[in-house]
Amino acid sequence: MTSLDQVSIAILLGAALVMAGILSSLLALRFGAPLLLAFLGIGMLAGDSGPGQLEFSDVRSTYLVGSVALALILFDGGLRTRFQSIRAVLAPSMALATIGVLLTSLVVAPVAKYALDLNWTEALLVGAVVASTDAAAVFLLVHTQGLRLRSRVGATLEAESGSNDPFAVFLTLMLVEFISVGHSSVGHVAMELGREAVLGVIFGVVGGRVVVLALNRVALPQGLHAPFVGTTALVVFGAAQIAHASGFLAVYIAGIIVGNQPTRAHNSVVTFLDAATWLAQIVMFVLLGLLVSPHRLGASIGPAMVVALVLMLVARPLAVFLCLAPFRFNWREKVFIAWTGLRGAVAIFLASIPMLVGLSKAYLYFDVAFVVVIISLLLQGWTLAAAARRLHVALPRSERGPRRVELDLPGQLEQELVGYPVRSKSLFFRRGLIPSWSKPTLVIRNQNILSPAEAEPIAPGDYIYLLAPPQRAEALDRFFVDMPPSTAPDPHLLGDFVVSGEHTLSELAEVYGITVSEEQAKLTLSDYFDVHLDHAPKEGDTLALDSIVLVARSIGGGRVSVVGLRLPEEEEKTVPPTRMQSFKSKLAEFWTSVAES
Repeated sequence: MTSLDQVSIAILLGAALVMAGILSSLLALRFGAPLLLAFLGIGMLAGDSGPGQLEFSDVRSTYLVGSVALALILFDGGLRTRFQSIRAVLAPSMALATIGVLLTSLVVAPVAKYALDLNWTEALLVGAVVASTDAAAVFLLVHTQGLRLRSRVGATLEAESGSNDPFAVFLTLMLVEFISVGHSSVGHVAMELGREAVLGVIFGVVGGRVVVLALNRVALPQGLHAPFVGTTALVVFGAAQIAHASGFLAVYIAGIIVGNQPTRAHNSVVTFLDAATWLAQIVMFVLLGLLVSPHRLGASIGPAMVVALVLMLVARPLAVFLCLAPFRFNWREKVFIAWTGLRGAVAIFLASIPMLVGLSKAYLYFDVAFVVVIISLLLQGWTLAAAARRLHVALPRSERGPRRVELDLPGQLEQELVGYPVRSKSLFFRRGLIPSWSKPTLVIRNQNILSPAEAEPIAPGDYIYLLAPPQRAEALDRFFVDMPPSTAPDPHLLGDFVVSGEHTLSELAEVYGITVSEEQAKLTLSDYFDVHLDHAPKEGDTLALDSIVLVARSIGGGRVSVVGLRLPEEEEKTVPPTRMQSFKSKLAEFWTSVAES
């Protein structure tokens, strides 16, 4: 009976700690503190050095929980990654995720060697442990601080933080093996890296396609689709690890494959994994907090702070500037990407590997990683929003999105039902605009169900449901939020090669001699982009209009505000692509074929 009571007490205390972590998020959000610090704090307070006095030293369980949590977080990150948004930044992101991690490790190593009195291999291990950015930390803080980053910056950070963990894990394991065994060679390391990467990609692609096939072919009971996807992600991860492939790379690629294919119950899967990854992060950070001993930190906190400052102020910026030098990023974007190299649970998780295999000085790696994470979250996490605005990489805050309801339709994958409340200042109500790829199907008014014809005219307060392709559903949001205040068109813009988005197509037709239909003549250029784009507009988007091409030059309030005109004569002047452009294009085509075929 005593052992049963101990199990019950463990369940009670574990659930209470997780619940405390969840509730602490409210306090952290209230004061703008990084949420991950709150979760770590709960674990430390409950530990043997805090008022909770819980003795916890089970590194094996922590590593197991950390592996599962990190696999789910990476799969969820891949699932939410739209390949169209990252294909343009694939090359710089991969450079940061591989060369950037290696450069960061090499720059940190000399500092760690002399500050912590280590040999070169041990110092390199410290660098490898803290070298990778943490996807969960980056995007949790970006989202909770309400930031809207410029598309290129946001996509680069998304792809880099999601794909650099496998390389950091590989470096850490190789160095741990070298310290344990005592010998290795450059050829062996290169061969292992190539094998793990290639096998990881194969497992990810095959696993992702099997998940898509099973979701769409197997008639699972309602509610089991989401747990099925979550468990199959762990199967992909475990199978890859057993085959000595990179399980973390495999599960991230599997997420990208599943997220970019039409599947049943997509919305319930995303919702389930969102909750699962939140819970995984909370449990992971609480356990890591339990492992920390503030008494042990005393001897290494000074040198660890030196390592943290060199990492943030020298190693990460140097790696970012060198890796992004061949690409067209301005200095503000590079500085922000360098400052957003947040360290989170991944660093502490990697530091638990030396503890698991029983290396000498294992707790030193863990303590250094812990201090680095704390300082990174305090300095970088708390100043992230201010840095984005000072460096002009943050877009103006848009109004909170409308309350969107998405319902999967049984028996087919091409359409889903999307519902919105109709607002008096929305683009849909004011202009009656709706994309050609969506179709209103029913209207709910005063608890009565009406067809669109019966509900005419649509009134504010109605709830309208539309059929739309699942991958385009989110693009409908901009039609149901309040329109930004319109500005008076500048008459001097018309007749130049740049025009205001407030001008109508008929005005453009008079000046440039193009032909537009009667039904489109009254549309403004901003309206034309809204109707024909299948995603929220961004700078550089193009649309054909008769013999000219419209180019989105500036975005304001979520709509195209300034439009560039590419005339037929301009299109004939083609410039041959550079070698770098050709390489990026071929790389993007390869990944498109993998993710979308």
